[in-house]
Amino acid sequence: MPAYLGSVLGGLLLLAGLLLLATAALGARGRLPRNRFAGVKTRATLASDAAFQVANKAAAVPFAAAGAVGALTGGVLLTGPGAGLAWALVVIGVIGVLVFTGIAGTVGDRAAAAVRPAPMPVCGGSCPGCDRVAGCSTGSGEDSTENTAERTS
Repeated sequence: MPAYLGSVLGGLLLLAGLLLLATAALGARGRLPRNRFAGVKTRATLASDAAFQVANKAAAVPFAAAGAVGALTGGVLLTGPGAGLAWALVVIGVIGVLVFTGIAGTVGDRAAAAVRPAPMPVCGGSCPGCDRVAGCSTGSGEDSTENTAERTS
């Protein structure tokens, strides 16, 4: 493997490993805000802040493992090992990061799916406008007493 290629691949693996370690640390502490860039991002985890926090706490250990694999293999690649060892490290590093990141996603998604969403307010049509706030309106512009009568019949 040419030295420049080993340096580039080593640098990329090291950077990915450090980012994964930072994500794991923030997720484990519950300090990773819900976002679209870092952490476990599935439909279940992005449903609420609570689900995102639970998912990333559960996924912290596999994220840390992925980060450790990436950082270690990237660091060794930057030292300039022989060609055969360098290619083996690239394969081990990339596969290790992908496998542990996939495990983190699966664990986080399952943890987020177990979080129950907050209950929606129940609309009884007892006050003007409450049917529109709670989502009970049919959208026809009728008042709440007529909507309540329609729902009960």
